[in-house]
Amino acid sequence: MADAATSHAPKPQGATGVLVLSDGTVLWGKGFGAVGAEVGEVCFNTSMTGYQEVMTDPSYAAQIVTFTFPHIGNVGVNEEDLESSVDSAVGCVVREDVTLASNFRSRGEFDNWLRDHGKIGLAGVDTRALTRRIRLNGAPNAVIAHDPDGNFDIPALLKRAQDWPGLEGMDLAKRVSRQIEQGWDGSTWTLGTGYGQAPAGERPHVVAIDYGAKDNIFRNLVKAGAKVTVVPAETSLDKILELKPDGVFLSNGPGDPAATGEYAVPIIKALLDRDIPIFGICLGHQMLGLAAGAKTAKMFQGHRGANHPVKRLEDGYVEITSMNHGFAVDGDTLPETVEQTHVSLFDGTNCGIALKDKKAFGVQYHPEASPGPQDSFYLFEKFVGMLK
Repeated sequence: MADAATSHAPKPQGATGVLVLSDGTVLWGKGFGAVGAEVGEVCFNTSMTGYQEVMTDPSYAAQIVTFTFPHIGNVGVNEEDLESSVDSAVGCVVREDVTLASNFRSRGEFDNWLRDHGKIGLAGVDTRALTRRIRLNGAPNAVIAHDPDGNFDIPALLKRAQDWPGLEGMDLAKRVSRQIEQGWDGSTWTLGTGYGQAPAGERPHVVAIDYGAKDNIFRNLVKAGAKVTVVPAETSLDKILELKPDGVFLSNGPGDPAATGEYAVPIIKALLDRDIPIFGICLGHQMLGLAAGAKTAKMFQGHRGANHPVKRLEDGYVEITSMNHGFAVDGDTLPETVEQTHVSLFDGTNCGIALKDKKAFGVQYHPEASPGPQDSFYLFEKFVGMLK
């Protein structure tokens, strides 16, 4: 219904949804899911499957996800594939209309699920052209809106997009973190049996700091042999130490790591000073880098998808990984005490670090997503193995 290269295009007949970019570009389409308007940063994700997990990943908070794969929603939704129950993506943009679900695991329709979760969908957009636009010009701020009657105040939506400050400098971890301490006993999912449970017996204790974590990370820690306690993002050092952790995990999450690091980095430094083993993923990896003396930076377009090749420098092994980040550790700023362990084969950006004098490491990608499908599970075993 729309050409992503057209600015200020007149509303086509029957249009019930719109994406208004901060530069004035207006993309019309068919709205679905929730009714209303939301502001966020427009990104793109190249995954062919897993759209429900993407839309419930807290790392996508304040973002509008453009799916490059044209058929989104055709396998329906279910209650097992949720990654969280907190804020995540505000909406999504897709090429084709969402068809009726056709999958033996489906328990509902994607359209209805988006509506029930307050997320806005927009179909009929030339997502290839929109993706090219993001690649050339960077991820723009925008408003996505859905009105079944097709009534839109475009100047007001444009002003809202232009007034939104963007993700740089924004701390979103507080918004998406759990607010209470929680023990975690669930393990990973298998077909026919669902999610497993932690085995009985003594296990090394991991305190996981939740900056906007995907639940599957905790399941993989349990599978690797850990006892897991999840704590909120702003948990104090004294409270963490009171739990007597054998190791501390730093989770993924949304927003600018430098902003979240204002309260998180001092605690991470104190944990490092006490020689407590640490493992960080995504935002947690970035803040471990900040604590070690490196810097982070906003990426031009970010990395989001389930097909990103990452090279492990110690042996040249290439892992096929899942990624979702718009910020990265600047590899050129790593101090001598930090070793770069992984790099992206797409653009050479940093994807992993290890502290030479500490039992602490982090990766930029998501090993719990298993796109390889099991290329990166060794990282959970490596961390838990440090604690035994």
